[in-house]
Amino acid sequence: MATTKGSSADSNSNQRLRADFLIINGLIVTMDGQHHILENAALAVFEGEITDIGATADLLNKYNATQLIDAKGKLVMPGLINTHTHSPMTIFRGYADDLHLKEWLYDHIFPIEAEFVNPENVRTGTRLAIAEMLLSGTTTFNDMYYYVDEMAKVVDQVGVRAVLTESLIDFSVPNSPSPEHALAISEKLINKWNPHPLITIGISAHAPYTTSPEVIRKGKDLADKYKLPFNIHVAETRGEFDMIQKEYGMTPVGFLDEAGVLGSNVIAAHSVHLTHEDIEIYARRGVGVAHNPQCNMKLASGVAPVPEFIKAGIKVGIGTDGVASNNDLDLFDEVRSAAFIHKLNSNNPTVLDAQTAIGLATMGGARVLGMEHLIGSLEIGKRADIIILDMDQPHAHPFYNIYSMIVYSIRGSDVETVLVDGKLMVHNRKLVTLDLDRLYDKVDQLAMQITEKSPSLALLNNRLRKL
Repeated sequence: MATTKGSSADSNSNQRLRADFLIINGLIVTMDGQHHILENAALAVFEGEITDIGATADLLNKYNATQLIDAKGKLVMPGLINTHTHSPMTIFRGYADDLHLKEWLYDHIFPIEAEFVNPENVRTGTRLAIAEMLLSGTTTFNDMYYYVDEMAKVVDQVGVRAVLTESLIDFSVPNSPSPEHALAISEKLINKWNPHPLITIGISAHAPYTTSPEVIRKGKDLADKYKLPFNIHVAETRGEFDMIQKEYGMTPVGFLDEAGVLGSNVIAAHSVHLTHEDIEIYARRGVGVAHNPQCNMKLASGVAPVPEFIKAGIKVGIGTDGVASNNDLDLFDEVRSAAFIHKLNSNNPTVLDAQTAIGLATMGGARVLGMEHLIGSLEIGKRADIIILDMDQPHAHPFYNIYSMIVYSIRGSDVETVLVDGKLMVHNRKLVTLDLDRLYDKVDQLAMQITEKSPSLALLNNRLRKL
C-alpha cells in the first residue's frame, strides 16, 4: 500500500478542503442502513471524523490531504467491535484447555489469577490483547476484569476504543477484598476517566451464580446513575441455569428481571440457555447480547438462540471472550464460526446469512454498546474507525458476493491498515504505537513464571525440552 504525504498540488490546492487522510480507489463496504457498497471510491477523514465519502476523482479534486492512502484492490470497511472479552487474560492463553467450565474456572483460572493478576501483568496482558485485536481489524472492545485503571492507561497510551468495567464478584479478587470495595473503585474510575474520546468506564457484575442479588443491583444502580453500560455473564451453561432455578425458582434471566436490573444499558454475555419467555423479557427490556460462539463451542456450553434474538429485535453483537477460553481475538474468525454454528444447529443453511453475520460485528456491536451514533458503519459524521484489507490473496479470488467474501473467506491476517478515531494504528501490517518484540519478551518471561507454578505444565515443558 502506498501512503504519501500530501495530495497532488495544483493551482486550486489552496481552495480545497482539508483532510488528515484521504483513502482513495477502494471498494468501500459502508455497513450503513442501506448497505451501500462503493467501487473505486474515496473517504475523507478530518480531526477523527469521516467528513466525506464518494467517487475517488471527486474527492481528489475536493480535498487537500495530509496523507493519501491508495486502497486500489483493497477492501475498506468499518473496524470490528468485540462486545465481550477479558483482555488481560492473554497471559493465560492455553493455560488450562479442554475442561468443563466449572473446573476450568474454579480449579484453574481463579487460583492462577489470584497469584499472577497484578498491575504490571494486567498492563502486559492488555497490550498483547490490543496488539492482537488491532492487527486482526478490531478497533473497539468491551472488557470486564480487574485493575481497570491500569487497563485504561494502556488503552489511552496505545490508542484504541474500549468500554472497561471492573468486575463485581462476591469473594476477594486480586485488587479488591470485597464487592463493596470494587464498587467504590468503579465510581472513582468513572470520575477519573469519563468523559474520554476513546475510553468509557462502565460497571459489571460477574454472573448470577458468583454475585449476590444485592451486589448486582448496586452495580446496576451505579451504571444507571451515570448512564453507563452494565456487563454481566448470563445463562452461559446448563449448570448455571439449573442452579439458579433450584435456588430462586426462576431462570437466570427471570432472576435478573425480578431483581430489576435488566435494561437497555445491560450487555448480557453468552445468554445460551434461555426460554421463550426469557427472550421476550430481553426484547421488552432492551437488553443487548454479546454472543461468543467459539468459547461456547470450546467449553461445550451450548448454542445461544441468536436467530431467535434477531427475530425478536434484540440487539446482538459478537464477542471473543478471553483467550483463556477461546484462544484468540480474531473477530473475522469469530463471525465465521457464528454463521456456521447456527446453520448447523438449526439444520438450515439460510440462517444467519453472511450480510447479517458481519453486521453483528459492526453495527450490531455498536448498538449493543450504545455507540451506534459514533461507530459501526462508514458514514459522514461518524468517527473514523476504519480498516483496510488486502484482497490480493488467493482466498479472495474470485468473488461474487462481497459479504460472503468477508465472512467465509477473509481473515484477520488480511488487515493491512487500521485507523482508530482518525489516527493510524496499523500501517502495512505493522503496529504504529506498540513494540511487539519488547512485548513478546515480557510475555514469554511471565509465561515461564506461570509454568513454574503449574506442575503439569512444567512436566510437559520438561518433556518437550528432551525431544
